[in-house]
Amino acid sequence: MAIAKKKRKATCGYDRSQHGKWLACATVCLAILIVASLLSCAGSQKRKELAENHLNIGRAYVEGEDYTAALKELLEAEKYAPENPTIHYNLAVAFFGKGYNEKAIEECETAVRIKPDYSTAYHFLGILYYDRGQYDKAIAAFSSALANILYETPEMSLYNMGRAYASKGDYQRALTKYQEAAAKATRPELLPLIEKEMGKANYAQGDIDSAIGHFKKSTELVPNLVESYFWLGECYSRQKRIAEARRAYEMVVKLAPGSDFGLKAKQALQLINI
Repeated sequence: MAIAKKKRKATCGYDRSQHGKWLACATVCLAILIVASLLSCAGSQKRKELAENHLNIGRAYVEGEDYTAALKELLEAEKYAPENPTIHYNLAVAFFGKGYNEKAIEECETAVRIKPDYSTAYHFLGILYYDRGQYDKAIAAFSSALANILYETPEMSLYNMGRAYASKGDYQRALTKYQEAAAKATRPELLPLIEKEMGKANYAQGDIDSAIGHFKKSTELVPNLVESYFWLGECYSRQKRIAEARRAYEMVVKLAPGSDFGLKAKQALQLINI
């Protein structure tokens, strides 16, 4: 009986030596995990710093319109931070500057996928679609930019949305967007462009008097706005106000004789003088 009890104790009892070994092993494993975690954090921080350095240099090149050098830096930044939306937005600008419009669209779409409230990227995406004649997609992108109440320059998206509607022939909606843009405009350089585009929308609708008012306003704000003088010439010609039309066309030729508008103005003057 005593022997049986002794065996049972050896089999089922608490073995301090084994517990000590297990505790020592657990302590070592925990230490390894802590070191690995610290190394991982240090590595992540280093990658973040490298990404930021390349991004900042890339942005400087973008601002200087050296798009080849910008792409080199930004693609390097992407290696370290592939989910950084600012990197993808700047890549879009650089690709656009190099003439790779499809790549620019891809990068913009990536930027807004990562950051759904990235209004600046949505606005640029709208511009890219507009340049391709994809006006509905452009309008959708501008609308997404405007959905963010913290968007600092909504007048830009409203103005370009107006241009997209005008390109679709929806001049009434275009005028509405131009009016909203003018009401929100904090950048004075945008106002003459809004006035010019409102004039063009009025002209297309046959409201020549309103068109003249907007074109004159735009030239008051920017006295050398060639396109507005050309459209003034067109308006006055429609109303048979030949002397005023001649003066408007002559101003176009004086300001930009070799431009498309300058050449058109010369042709118009030839017809007037026949």
